[in-house]
Amino acid sequence: MSRTRSVIVVGAGSGGLAAALDLAARGIAVTLLERHAAVGGKMRQVVIDGQGIDAGPTVFTMRWVFDDLFDEAGERFEDHVSLTRADLLARHVWVDGTRLDLFSDIERSHAAITAAFGTADADRYREFAQASERIFETLDLSFMRAQRPTPMGLARRVGISGLPALLATKPFKTLWQDLQAHFHDERLAQLFARYATYCGSSPLAAPATLQLIAHAERAGVWYLDGGMQSLASAMADAITAKGGQVRSNTPVADLLHHNGRITGVRLENGEALTADAVIFNGDTAALADGLMGDVARRAVPALPRQRESLSAMTWNLRARTSGFPLAHHTVVFGEHYPKEFEAIFNSHDICAQPTVYICAQDRADEQARTDDYERLLVLINAPAGTLSESQVMRAEAAMFEMLERVGVSLDYSQTQCVRTLPEDFDSLFPATGGALYGRPTHGAFGTFARPGARAKLPGLYLAGGSVHPGAGVPMTAMSGRLAAACVRYDLGLS
Repeated sequence: MSRTRSVIVVGAGSGGLAAALDLAARGIAVTLLERHAAVGGKMRQVVIDGQGIDAGPTVFTMRWVFDDLFDEAGERFEDHVSLTRADLLARHVWVDGTRLDLFSDIERSHAAITAAFGTADADRYREFAQASERIFETLDLSFMRAQRPTPMGLARRVGISGLPALLATKPFKTLWQDLQAHFHDERLAQLFARYATYCGSSPLAAPATLQLIAHAERAGVWYLDGGMQSLASAMADAITAKGGQVRSNTPVADLLHHNGRITGVRLENGEALTADAVIFNGDTAALADGLMGDVARRAVPALPRQRESLSAMTWNLRARTSGFPLAHHTVVFGEHYPKEFEAIFNSHDICAQPTVYICAQDRADEQARTDDYERLLVLINAPAGTLSESQVMRAEAAMFEMLERVGVSLDYSQTQCVRTLPEDFDSLFPATGGALYGRPTHGAFGTFARPGARAKLPGLYLAGGSVHPGAGVPMTAMSGRLAAACVRYDLGLS
Protein backbone atom coordinates (compact mmCIF):
# COMPACT_ATOMS: atom_id res chain seq x y z
CA MET A 1 0.00 0.00 0.00
CA SER A 2 1.40 3.43 -0.94
CA ARG A 3 1.96 5.84 1.88
CA THR A 4 -0.38 8.78 2.46
CA ARG A 5 0.84 11.92 0.77
CA SER A 6 1.32 15.01 2.95
CA VAL A 7 1.00 18.72 2.21
CA ILE A 8 1.79 21.75 4.34
CA VAL A 9 -0.18 24.93 3.73
CA VAL A 10 1.40 28.12 5.06
CA GLY A 11 -1.17 30.82 5.80
CA ALA A 12 -4.84 30.38 6.68
CA GLY A 13 -6.35 33.07 4.51
CA SER A 14 -9.16 32.23 2.11
CA GLY A 15 -6.75 30.62 -0.38
CA GLY A 16 -4.96 28.48 2.20
CA LEU A 17 -8.22 27.37 3.78
CA ALA A 18 -9.69 26.40 0.41
CA ALA A 19 -6.55 24.50 -0.61
CA ALA A 20 -6.38 22.64 2.69
CA LEU A 21 -10.07 21.67 2.57
CA ASP A 22 -9.77 20.49 -1.04
CA LEU A 23 -6.80 18.28 -0.16
CA ALA A 24 -8.05 17.00 3.19
CA ALA A 25 -11.37 15.97 1.63
CA ARG A 26 -9.40 13.72 -0.76
CA GLY A 27 -7.55 11.90 1.98
CA ILE A 28 -4.29 13.83 1.79
CA ALA A 29 -2.61 14.56 5.13
CA VAL A 30 -2.81 18.35 5.39
CA THR A 31 -1.28 20.63 8.01
CA LEU A 32 -2.40 24.26 7.82
CA LEU A 33 -0.09 26.70 9.63
CA GLU A 34 -1.20 30.21 10.63
CA ARG A 35 1.03 32.78 12.34
CA HIS A 36 -1.88 34.67 13.92
CA ALA A 37 -4.17 33.49 16.69
CA ALA A 38 -7.20 33.23 14.40
CA VAL A 39 -7.61 31.84 10.90
CA GLY A 40 -8.88 34.01 8.07
CA GLY A 41 -5.93 36.14 7.00
CA LYS A 42 -7.39 39.49 5.94
CA MET A 43 -10.82 38.19 7.01
CA ARG A 44 -10.00 39.38 10.48
CA GLN A 45 -11.88 41.02 13.32
CA VAL A 46 -11.03 43.50 16.04
CA VAL A 47 -12.76 43.34 19.40
CA ILE A 48 -14.32 46.47 20.93
CA ASP A 49 -16.47 46.30 24.06
CA GLY A 50 -16.27 42.52 23.82
CA GLN A 51 -17.75 42.42 20.31
CA GLY A 52 -15.97 41.26 17.16
CA ILE A 53 -16.10 43.72 14.26
CA ASP A 54 -15.03 42.84 10.71
CA ALA A 55 -11.80 44.68 9.93
CA GLY A 56 -11.09 43.35 6.44
CA PRO A 57 -13.30 42.16 3.58
CA THR A 58 -16.99 42.79 4.23
CA VAL A 59 -18.68 42.02 0.89
CA PHE A 60 -19.40 38.31 0.31
CA THR A 61 -20.06 37.50 -3.37
CA MET A 62 -19.67 34.59 -5.77
CA ARG A 63 -21.18 32.21 -3.28
CA TRP A 64 -21.01 29.42 -5.86
CA VAL A 65 -17.24 29.23 -5.33
CA PHE A 66 -17.86 28.04 -1.75
CA ASP A 67 -20.90 25.94 -2.65
CA ASP A 68 -18.66 24.02 -5.09
CA LEU A 69 -15.80 23.77 -2.58
CA PHE A 70 -17.96 22.29 0.17
CA ASP A 71 -19.97 20.14 -2.25
CA GLU A 72 -16.82 18.48 -3.58
CA ALA A 73 -15.75 17.92 0.02
CA GLY A 74 -18.99 16.03 0.62
CA GLU A 75 -20.56 18.84 2.63
CA ARG A 76 -23.28 21.48 2.19
CA PHE A 77 -22.06 25.05 2.56
CA GLU A 78 -25.31 26.21 4.16
CA ASP A 79 -24.87 23.61 6.91
CA HIS A 80 -21.69 25.40 8.01
CA VAL A 81 -22.63 29.08 7.73
CA SER A 82 -25.77 31.13 8.26
CA LEU A 83 -26.28 33.63 5.46
CA THR A 84 -28.96 35.87 4.00
CA ARG A 85 -29.07 37.27 0.49
CA ALA A 86 -29.11 41.06 0.25
CA ASP A 87 -31.62 42.93 -1.89
CA LEU A 88 -29.83 46.26 -1.47
CA LEU A 89 -26.26 45.98 -2.78
CA ALA A 90 -25.08 49.36 -1.52
CA ARG A 91 -26.23 52.89 -0.75
CA HIS A 92 -24.29 55.68 -2.46
CA VAL A 93 -24.28 59.36 -1.59
CA TRP A 94 -22.37 62.31 -3.03
CA VAL A 95 -21.30 65.46 -1.22
CA ASP A 96 -23.80 67.42 -3.34
CA GLY A 97 -26.61 65.44 -1.66
CA THR A 98 -27.40 63.04 -4.52
CA ARG A 99 -28.29 59.58 -3.24
CA LEU A 100 -28.60 56.30 -5.11
CA ASP A 101 -29.36 52.77 -3.95
CA LEU A 102 -28.31 49.86 -6.18
CA PHE A 103 -30.11 46.54 -5.99
CA SER A 104 -29.50 42.99 -7.15
CA ASP A 105 -32.63 43.43 -9.28
CA ILE A 106 -31.71 45.37 -12.44
CA GLU A 107 -35.17 46.92 -12.80
CA ARG A 108 -35.15 48.28 -9.23
CA SER A 109 -31.76 49.83 -9.92
CA HIS A 110 -33.08 51.19 -13.23
CA ALA A 111 -35.94 52.90 -11.39
CA ALA A 112 -33.58 54.34 -8.77
CA ILE A 113 -31.18 55.68 -11.43
CA THR A 114 -34.12 57.16 -13.35
CA ALA A 115 -35.20 59.06 -10.24
CA ALA A 116 -31.68 60.33 -9.50
CA PHE A 117 -30.12 60.81 -12.94
CA GLY A 118 -32.83 60.47 -15.57
CA THR A 119 -34.09 57.84 -17.99
CA ALA A 120 -31.26 58.06 -20.52
CA ASP A 121 -28.55 57.08 -18.03
CA ALA A 122 -30.87 54.50 -16.47
CA ASP A 123 -31.15 52.85 -19.89
CA ARG A 124 -27.38 53.03 -20.20
CA TYR A 125 -27.15 51.24 -16.85
CA ARG A 126 -29.22 48.39 -18.25
CA GLU A 127 -26.81 48.16 -21.19
CA PHE A 128 -23.86 48.27 -18.77
CA ALA A 129 -25.36 45.43 -16.73
CA GLN A 130 -25.73 43.28 -19.84
CA ALA A 131 -22.18 44.04 -20.99
CA SER A 132 -20.67 43.27 -17.57
CA GLU A 133 -22.49 39.93 -17.52
CA ARG A 134 -21.10 39.04 -20.96
CA ILE A 135 -17.57 39.93 -19.84
CA PHE A 136 -17.95 37.78 -16.74
CA GLU A 137 -19.25 34.81 -18.73
CA THR A 138 -16.43 35.13 -21.26
CA LEU A 139 -13.69 35.09 -18.61
CA ASP A 140 -15.14 32.91 -15.84
CA LEU A 141 -14.00 29.50 -17.10
CA SER A 142 -11.44 30.63 -19.67
CA PHE A 143 -9.45 32.87 -17.31
CA MET A 144 -10.52 33.05 -13.66
CA ARG A 145 -10.94 29.32 -13.05
CA ALA A 146 -8.07 28.31 -15.33
CA GLN A 147 -4.47 27.72 -14.31
CA ARG A 148 -2.46 30.86 -14.98
CA PRO A 149 -3.16 31.69 -18.63
CA THR A 150 -1.07 33.72 -21.03
CA PRO A 151 -2.68 36.08 -23.53
CA MET A 152 -2.03 33.56 -26.32
CA GLY A 153 -3.23 30.70 -24.16
CA LEU A 154 -6.44 32.55 -23.36
CA ALA A 155 -7.01 33.22 -27.06
CA ARG A 156 -6.50 29.53 -27.83
CA ARG A 157 -8.87 28.54 -25.05
CA VAL A 158 -11.76 30.63 -26.34
CA GLY A 159 -11.04 29.65 -29.95
CA ILE A 160 -11.53 31.60 -33.14
CA SER A 161 -15.28 31.81 -32.60
CA GLY A 162 -14.73 33.28 -29.14
CA LEU A 163 -12.30 36.02 -30.18
CA PRO A 164 -15.01 38.69 -30.71
CA ALA A 165 -16.31 38.05 -27.18
CA LEU A 166 -12.73 38.19 -25.85
CA LEU A 167 -12.14 41.57 -27.51
CA ALA A 168 -15.50 42.72 -26.10
CA THR A 169 -14.01 42.39 -22.61
CA LYS A 170 -12.32 45.74 -23.41
CA PRO A 171 -8.79 45.05 -22.20
CA PHE A 172 -7.33 47.99 -24.14
CA LYS A 173 -9.54 50.72 -22.62
CA THR A 174 -9.29 51.88 -19.04
CA LEU A 175 -12.31 51.45 -16.85
CA TRP A 176 -12.55 55.20 -16.31
CA GLN A 177 -12.40 55.97 -20.03
CA ASP A 178 -15.06 53.42 -20.87
CA LEU A 179 -17.47 54.50 -18.13
CA GLN A 180 -17.06 58.19 -18.92
CA ALA A 181 -17.89 57.47 -22.55
CA HIS A 182 -20.89 55.33 -21.57
CA PHE A 183 -22.68 57.41 -18.91
CA HIS A 184 -23.63 61.05 -19.40
CA ASP A 185 -23.46 61.83 -15.68
CA GLU A 186 -19.90 61.45 -14.39
CA ARG A 187 -21.18 60.48 -10.95
CA LEU A 188 -22.36 57.16 -12.38
CA ALA A 189 -18.95 56.64 -13.97
CA GLN A 190 -17.49 57.33 -10.52
CA LEU A 191 -19.76 54.77 -8.88
CA PHE A 192 -18.93 51.91 -11.24
CA ALA A 193 -15.26 52.88 -11.54
CA ARG A 194 -14.96 52.08 -7.85
CA TYR A 195 -14.93 48.38 -8.75
CA ALA A 196 -11.28 48.74 -9.73
CA THR A 197 -10.47 49.33 -6.06
CA TYR A 198 -11.83 45.87 -5.21
CA CYS A 199 -8.56 44.51 -6.59
CA GLY A 200 -6.39 47.36 -5.36
CA SER A 201 -6.21 49.24 -8.65
CA SER A 202 -6.81 52.70 -10.04
CA PRO A 203 -9.74 52.99 -12.45
CA LEU A 204 -7.57 55.43 -14.39
CA ALA A 205 -5.18 52.58 -15.26
CA ALA A 206 -7.17 49.37 -14.80
CA PRO A 207 -8.79 47.80 -17.88
CA ALA A 208 -12.51 48.14 -18.53
CA THR A 209 -12.56 44.34 -18.18
CA LEU A 210 -13.07 44.89 -14.44
CA GLN A 211 -16.71 45.71 -15.17
CA LEU A 212 -17.21 41.99 -14.55
CA ILE A 213 -17.11 42.74 -10.80
CA ALA A 214 -20.41 44.60 -11.19
CA HIS A 215 -22.01 41.40 -12.44
CA ALA A 216 -20.47 39.34 -9.61
CA GLU A 217 -22.13 41.66 -7.10
CA ARG A 218 -25.44 41.76 -8.93
CA ALA A 219 -25.45 37.95 -8.99
CA GLY A 220 -25.57 37.96 -5.20
CA VAL A 221 -24.26 39.76 -2.12
CA TRP A 222 -24.78 37.88 1.13
CA TYR A 223 -24.79 38.79 4.82
CA LEU A 224 -22.97 36.26 7.02
CA ASP A 225 -24.10 35.84 10.61
CA GLY A 226 -20.98 36.44 12.67
CA GLY A 227 -19.34 38.43 9.87
CA MET A 228 -16.68 37.25 7.47
CA GLN A 229 -14.77 35.58 10.29
CA SER A 230 -17.56 32.99 10.41
CA LEU A 231 -16.63 31.93 6.87
CA ALA A 232 -13.02 31.34 7.86
CA SER A 233 -14.06 29.43 10.97
CA ALA A 234 -16.45 27.25 8.97
CA MET A 235 -13.71 26.34 6.50
CA ALA A 236 -11.25 25.56 9.30
CA ASP A 237 -13.83 23.35 11.06
CA ALA A 238 -14.48 21.48 7.82
CA ILE A 239 -10.74 20.87 7.38
CA THR A 240 -10.39 19.30 10.80
CA ALA A 241 -13.56 17.26 10.25
CA LYS A 242 -11.89 15.80 7.16
CA GLY A 243 -8.79 14.84 9.12
CA GLY A 244 -6.60 17.88 8.46
CA GLN A 245 -4.68 19.80 11.12
CA VAL A 246 -5.08 23.55 11.67
CA ARG A 247 -2.36 25.10 13.83
CA SER A 248 -2.66 28.77 14.75
CA ASN A 249 0.03 30.85 16.52
CA THR A 250 2.53 28.91 14.40
CA PRO A 251 4.78 31.24 12.39
CA VAL A 252 7.05 29.72 9.74
CA ALA A 253 10.70 30.84 9.61
CA ASP A 254 11.85 29.33 6.31
CA LEU A 255 11.39 26.58 3.75
CA LEU A 256 13.26 23.28 3.86
CA HIS A 257 14.82 22.08 0.62
CA HIS A 258 16.85 19.19 -0.72
CA ASN A 259 18.40 18.81 -4.18
CA GLY A 260 16.61 21.92 -5.38
CA ARG A 261 13.17 20.78 -4.19
CA ILE A 262 11.08 22.21 -1.33
CA THR A 263 10.58 19.45 1.23
CA GLY A 264 8.88 21.20 4.14
CA VAL A 265 9.13 24.13 6.53
CA ARG A 266 10.99 25.15 9.66
CA LEU A 267 8.92 26.92 12.30
CA GLU A 268 10.17 29.89 14.29
CA ASN A 269 10.42 27.63 17.35
CA GLY A 270 12.93 25.46 15.44
CA GLU A 271 10.57 22.57 14.69
CA ALA A 272 11.01 21.05 11.22
CA LEU A 273 8.00 19.69 9.35
CA THR A 274 8.46 17.69 6.15
CA ALA A 275 5.93 17.15 3.38
CA ASP A 276 5.58 16.12 -0.23
CA ALA A 277 4.52 19.66 -1.16
CA VAL A 278 4.16 23.11 0.40
CA ILE A 279 1.50 25.65 -0.56
CA PHE A 280 2.39 29.21 0.37
CA ASN A 281 -0.73 31.31 0.97
CA GLY A 282 0.79 34.72 1.56
CA ASP A 283 1.89 37.69 -0.46
CA THR A 284 4.55 36.53 -2.90
CA ALA A 285 6.61 39.57 -1.90
CA ALA A 286 7.41 37.70 1.33
CA LEU A 287 9.14 35.02 -0.74
CA ALA A 288 10.96 37.49 -3.00
CA ASP A 289 12.14 39.48 0.04
CA GLY A 290 13.58 36.38 1.73
CA LEU A 291 11.16 36.20 4.66
CA MET A 292 10.85 32.46 4.04
CA GLY A 293 14.62 31.99 3.69
CA ASP A 294 17.12 32.70 0.94
CA VAL A 295 16.14 29.75 -1.23
CA ALA A 296 12.59 31.08 -1.46
CA ARG A 297 13.84 34.22 -3.21
CA ARG A 298 14.11 32.15 -6.38
CA ALA A 299 10.45 31.15 -6.25
CA VAL A 300 8.95 34.33 -7.72
CA PRO A 301 10.20 37.54 -9.35
CA ALA A 302 10.51 40.57 -7.07
CA LEU A 303 7.78 43.22 -7.32
CA PRO A 304 9.03 46.81 -7.60
CA ARG A 305 7.65 48.89 -4.74
CA GLN A 306 6.14 51.45 -7.11
CA ARG A 307 3.91 48.69 -8.46
CA GLU A 308 2.11 47.98 -5.20
CA SER A 309 -1.65 47.98 -5.00
CA LEU A 310 -3.83 50.13 -2.78
CA SER A 311 -3.65 50.10 0.98
CA ALA A 312 -6.18 51.67 3.33
CA MET A 313 -6.79 53.63 6.48
CA THR A 314 -9.56 52.02 8.51
CA TRP A 315 -11.47 52.83 11.66
CA ASN A 316 -13.35 50.12 13.54
CA LEU A 317 -15.93 51.69 15.79
CA ARG A 318 -18.64 50.84 18.24
CA ALA A 319 -20.68 54.00 17.96
CA ARG A 320 -24.06 55.65 18.11
CA THR A 321 -25.07 56.85 14.67
CA SER A 322 -27.55 59.49 13.60
CA GLY A 323 -28.38 61.64 10.62
CA PHE A 324 -27.94 60.02 7.22
CA PRO A 325 -29.57 56.55 7.11
CA LEU A 326 -26.76 54.06 6.69
CA ALA A 327 -27.28 50.76 4.89
CA HIS A 328 -25.16 47.66 5.51
CA HIS A 329 -22.84 48.96 2.75
CA THR A 330 -22.67 52.75 2.28
CA VAL A 331 -20.29 54.69 0.01
CA VAL A 332 -19.70 58.45 0.26
CA PHE A 333 -18.27 60.06 -2.88
CA GLY A 334 -16.51 63.39 -3.24
CA GLU A 335 -15.88 65.47 -6.33
CA HIS A 336 -13.01 65.12 -8.81
CA TYR A 337 -12.67 61.35 -8.54
CA PRO A 338 -9.40 61.09 -10.55
CA LYS A 339 -7.62 63.20 -7.92
CA GLU A 340 -8.02 60.38 -5.40
CA PHE A 341 -5.93 57.98 -7.48
CA GLU A 342 -3.49 60.56 -8.77
CA ALA A 343 -2.72 61.41 -5.14
CA ILE A 344 -2.28 57.76 -4.11
CA PHE A 345 -0.31 56.39 -7.06
CA ASN A 346 1.60 59.51 -8.13
CA SER A 347 2.12 61.47 -4.90
CA HIS A 348 1.92 58.81 -2.17
CA ASP A 349 -0.79 60.84 -0.46
CA ILE A 350 -4.53 60.99 0.24
CA CYS A 351 -6.68 63.60 -1.48
CA ALA A 352 -8.86 66.20 0.23
CA GLN A 353 -12.08 64.36 -0.65
CA PRO A 354 -11.42 60.62 -0.32
CA THR A 355 -14.15 58.13 -1.05
CA VAL A 356 -15.44 56.78 2.28
CA TYR A 357 -16.82 53.27 2.64
CA ILE A 358 -18.86 52.31 5.71
CA CYS A 359 -19.91 48.80 6.65
CA ALA A 360 -22.67 48.92 9.26
CA GLN A 361 -22.34 45.29 10.26
CA ASP A 362 -25.52 45.14 12.34
CA ARG A 363 -27.81 46.40 9.56
CA ALA A 364 -29.43 44.42 6.78
CA ASP A 365 -30.66 46.07 3.58
CA GLU A 366 -32.68 49.18 4.49
CA GLN A 367 -33.30 48.10 8.06
CA ALA A 368 -32.85 50.87 10.65
CA ARG A 369 -30.65 50.18 13.65
CA THR A 370 -32.59 50.25 16.93
CA ASP A 371 -29.85 49.58 19.51
CA ASP A 372 -27.85 52.47 20.94
CA TYR A 373 -24.52 51.24 19.60
CA GLU A 374 -23.58 49.49 16.36
CA ARG A 375 -20.45 47.96 14.88
CA LEU A 376 -18.84 49.87 12.04
CA LEU A 377 -15.91 49.64 9.67
CA VAL A 378 -14.99 52.95 8.02
CA LEU A 379 -12.40 52.85 5.23
CA ILE A 380 -10.62 55.17 2.82
CA ASN A 381 -8.09 54.17 0.16
CA ALA A 382 -4.46 54.98 0.92
CA PRO A 383 -1.04 54.38 -0.61
CA ALA A 384 1.04 51.46 0.60
CA GLY A 385 4.01 52.30 2.80
CA THR A 386 4.39 54.63 5.75
CA LEU A 387 2.38 57.83 5.99
CA SER A 388 3.69 60.83 7.91
CA GLU A 389 1.86 61.97 11.02
CA SER A 390 0.64 65.08 9.20
CA GLN A 391 -0.68 62.95 6.30
CA VAL A 392 -2.55 60.73 8.74
CA MET A 393 -4.09 63.70 10.56
CA ARG A 394 -5.13 65.38 7.30
CA ALA A 395 -6.64 62.17 5.97
CA GLU A 396 -8.57 61.52 9.16
CA ALA A 397 -9.92 65.06 9.15
CA ALA A 398 -10.88 64.70 5.48
CA MET A 399 -12.74 61.46 6.19
CA PHE A 400 -14.80 63.00 8.99
CA GLU A 401 -15.48 66.09 6.91
CA MET A 402 -16.86 63.88 4.14
CA LEU A 403 -19.20 62.16 6.59
CA GLU A 404 -20.28 65.49 8.05
CA ARG A 405 -21.10 66.89 4.61
CA VAL A 406 -23.60 64.10 3.93
CA GLY A 407 -25.03 64.13 7.44
CA VAL A 408 -23.46 61.04 9.03
CA SER A 409 -22.94 61.63 12.76
CA LEU A 410 -20.88 59.25 14.91
CA ASP A 411 -20.76 59.31 18.70
CA TYR A 412 -18.13 57.14 20.38
CA SER A 413 -15.30 57.26 22.91
CA GLN A 414 -11.61 56.78 22.11
CA THR A 415 -11.75 53.31 23.67
CA GLN A 416 -14.41 52.40 21.12
CA CYS A 417 -12.20 53.10 18.09
CA VAL A 418 -9.35 51.08 16.57
CA ARG A 419 -7.50 52.79 13.73
CA THR A 420 -5.35 50.79 11.30
CA LEU A 421 -2.78 52.45 9.00
CA PRO A 422 -0.89 51.07 5.99
CA GLU A 423 2.18 50.37 8.14
CA ASP A 424 -0.05 48.39 10.52
CA PHE A 425 -1.21 46.25 7.62
CA ASP A 426 2.44 45.69 6.73
CA SER A 427 3.03 44.37 10.26
CA LEU A 428 0.00 42.10 10.02
CA PHE A 429 0.93 40.84 6.55
CA PRO A 430 4.74 41.01 6.26
CA ALA A 431 6.55 42.19 3.12
CA THR A 432 3.41 43.75 1.63
CA GLY A 433 4.34 47.32 2.54
CA GLY A 434 0.71 47.54 3.57
CA ALA A 435 -0.56 46.83 0.05
CA LEU A 436 -3.71 44.76 0.48
CA TYR A 437 -4.17 43.27 -2.99
CA GLY A 438 -0.77 42.15 -4.27
CA ARG A 439 0.02 43.57 -7.69
CA PRO A 440 -2.46 46.14 -9.11
CA THR A 441 -4.34 45.22 -12.26
CA HIS A 442 -3.08 48.03 -14.46
CA GLY A 443 -2.83 47.95 -18.24
CA ALA A 444 -4.20 45.50 -20.78
CA PHE A 445 -1.87 42.73 -19.58
CA GLY A 446 -1.81 43.48 -15.85
CA THR A 447 -4.01 40.50 -15.08
CA PHE A 448 -1.40 38.20 -16.63
CA ALA A 449 1.43 39.53 -14.45
CA ARG A 450 0.53 37.55 -11.35
CA PRO A 451 2.33 34.23 -10.88
CA GLY A 452 0.38 31.01 -11.22
CA ALA A 453 0.00 28.18 -8.75
CA ARG A 454 3.35 26.54 -9.53
CA ALA A 455 6.34 28.43 -8.15
CA LYS A 456 9.75 28.27 -9.80
CA LEU A 457 10.93 25.85 -7.11
CA PRO A 458 9.70 22.24 -7.42
CA GLY A 459 7.49 21.24 -4.53
CA LEU A 460 6.34 24.83 -3.82
CA TYR A 461 2.92 26.12 -4.83
CA LEU A 462 1.29 29.52 -4.46
CA ALA A 463 -2.14 30.82 -3.44
CA GLY A 464 -3.56 34.15 -2.32
CA GLY A 465 -4.45 37.58 -3.60
CA SER A 466 -1.03 38.20 -5.19
CA VAL A 467 -1.48 35.03 -7.27
CA HIS A 468 -3.76 34.32 -10.25
CA PRO A 469 -6.72 34.95 -10.44
CA GLY A 470 -6.33 37.85 -7.98
CA ALA A 471 -7.59 39.53 -4.84
CA GLY A 472 -10.92 39.17 -3.06
CA VAL A 473 -12.26 36.37 -0.88
CA PRO A 474 -13.80 34.23 -3.66
CA MET A 475 -10.88 34.84 -6.02
CA THR A 476 -8.30 33.82 -3.43
CA ALA A 477 -10.36 30.72 -2.65
CA MET A 478 -10.20 29.91 -6.35
CA SER A 479 -6.42 30.36 -6.25
CA GLY A 480 -6.25 27.87 -3.39
CA ARG A 481 -8.24 25.34 -5.36
CA LEU A 482 -6.00 25.85 -8.40
CA ALA A 483 -2.95 25.24 -6.19
CA ALA A 484 -4.51 22.11 -4.71
CA ALA A 485 -5.27 20.81 -8.20
CA CYS A 486 -1.63 21.31 -9.23
CA VAL A 487 -0.42 19.47 -6.13
CA ARG A 488 -2.72 16.52 -6.77
CA TYR A 489 -1.66 16.31 -10.42
CA ASP A 490 2.06 16.61 -9.70
CA LEU A 491 1.86 13.97 -6.96
CA GLY A 492 0.00 11.61 -9.28
CA LEU A 493 -3.23 11.83 -7.26
CA SER A 494 -5.51 13.33 -9.89
